[in-house]
Amino acid sequence: MIVRRLAGPLLLCFFSFAAPAAEAQGRVIVDKTVAVVTDGARSELITYSDLIWQLALQPNVPLSPPRAEDLQRALRLQIDQRIFALEAERLPRTAPSDAEIKDQIADLLSRFPSTADFERRLRQVGFKSVKDENFETIISQRVAIEKYIDFRFRSFVVITQEELRKYYSETYSPDFRKRNPGRIVPRFEEVATEIERELTEARIARDIEEFLEGAKRRLTITILMEP
Repeated sequence: MIVRRLAGPLLLCFFSFAAPAAEAQGRVIVDKTVAVVTDGARSELITYSDLIWQLALQPNVPLSPPRAEDLQRALRLQIDQRIFALEAERLPRTAPSDAEIKDQIADLLSRFPSTADFERRLRQVGFKSVKDENFETIISQRVAIEKYIDFRFRSFVVITQEELRKYYSETYSPDFRKRNPGRIVPRFEEVATEIERELTEARIARDIEEFLEGAKRRLTITILMEP
């Protein structure tokens, strides 16, 4: 991964002050480019508002003002998302459907106490409601990335019976006895589906991590400023 950090007057060349990203509760949020991810032919910009929007989708994360550690975590996540966006463009794909976008929004809402609470956070970062066109565009992009991840990683995961039984005997059973002394360990047939799901998610997480490490060696990631 090539990471460049620019400071001083050079930063002015990359800031976009043409218009505020949002006006929330009387505060004007001036947008600026924080980082650029490029594969040589295409580039993905990450702005300060991208980081704030990312934080708004996470329950109990303060927005006024945002914490430095949350902004750093949001930046790392946005970099990973931009990498997936660049890779996804290489494959022909259909645009997310209205139903998929609606389901994604419903999933986000389920993590908050109420729709009103979620929309209150959205208004803090410049959106009008969950039906805001710009908000739906962001959700559409997230859906597209998730569909790419499912195609690129999940659809190719195969867990064999041998792997399931080995995990059951070497990991599941000893852990169950330790957590539940005196109880009978469930039969393999009773927990095989649960074990397969756990192993599948672990395999996907490992494959994604390896993919991102390789992609970051091929791409140029330019950090223009610390958020």
